[in-house]
Amino acid sequence: MKISIPYKKGDFRPLNFAMLVLSGLINATGVTLFLAPVNLYDSGISGTSMFMDVLVAPVPLWAWLIILNFPIFLFSLRQGLSFTVYSLFAIAMYSGFSAVYQNVIPAFVSDFFAKGSPIAGSDLLLCGIFGGLLSGVGSGLTIRYGGALDGIEQLAVIFAKRLNMTVGNFVMIFNVVLYIIIGIYFRAFELPLYSVITYFVASKAVDFIVQGLDQAKGAFIIPSAGNYDAVSAALSQEFGRGLTIIPATGYYSGEDKKIIYCVINRFQLARMRSVIANCDRHAFVTVMDISDVFGTSIKNSNAADRRRARQLKEARLKAAMEAAAQRILEEESANGAQEGDKTNEN
Repeated sequence: MKISIPYKKGDFRPLNFAMLVLSGLINATGVTLFLAPVNLYDSGISGTSMFMDVLVAPVPLWAWLIILNFPIFLFSLRQGLSFTVYSLFAIAMYSGFSAVYQNVIPAFVSDFFAKGSPIAGSDLLLCGIFGGLLSGVGSGLTIRYGGALDGIEQLAVIFAKRLNMTVGNFVMIFNVVLYIIIGIYFRAFELPLYSVITYFVASKAVDFIVQGLDQAKGAFIIPSAGNYDAVSAALSQEFGRGLTIIPATGYYSGEDKKIIYCVINRFQLARMRSVIANCDRHAFVTVMDISDVFGTSIKNSNAADRRRARQLKEARLKAAMEAAAQRILEEESANGAQEGDKTNEN
């Protein structure tokens, strides 16, 4: 059976590989310097690798990361050659830096892990929070630059449909089972519970890195009768972009209506509310989160706002200069008229 692997020329970019090196370093720092020294666990295949490092001590963590992750990503080659190469490269970086932290540095610094984490000591909460934060930042950077640092989502894509569940539920169940097994093994659930904190912090960090601060918002606006033109014109002028108009019919009234749809970022939400309130206090508005925007990026809207503000400032300055010049001309004309009157009198 022939397997088709999607690939396009130009899929591999040096910047992506550079950022994947950084993501591997950040993730390895979080896991090996914060989590592993105090027996806290990451989620997914990374957490499984950490647990296997405890069960099978002769095989180090960096080796388990490769052993468990590489086959999964090779099995999911159909998602694209560039995705697979980026993912395997990121995992190799993660494994390599983990080996440096766990095997190379302790060879030169004998008491490197003597007090637990070399940075946060034995404080489980600090280790859980900062380990999860760094792990999430590393995973988020990997996703942002074309790969994935953990094979759990690939497993979820492969098995979720067969098990009649969503990808999110598969990942959650996998992590719950992993933490329960860890608790049973250590005969205490304190460490798994702290690991849940790590998982929560990491997931939020991933969302922040992937989506960024400029998370888009989609707004559906139904102006009241007679205010459609005013609302649409005000929004278009305020944000300097076009709007999408959707014809609709009211269920109870049977009246034809028009729905205005626009995409803004969250910093523009308050301005949108103010614009609509000034034009139509009875407009019906719903706002929803948008995970991503393709085509004309909403992230360019801040630049458009700055350009529009600069243009407005320049227009005001030009108008002020013209008004000043006009006043000077009027004053000169008035002075000339007065001198003429005095000459005539003489």
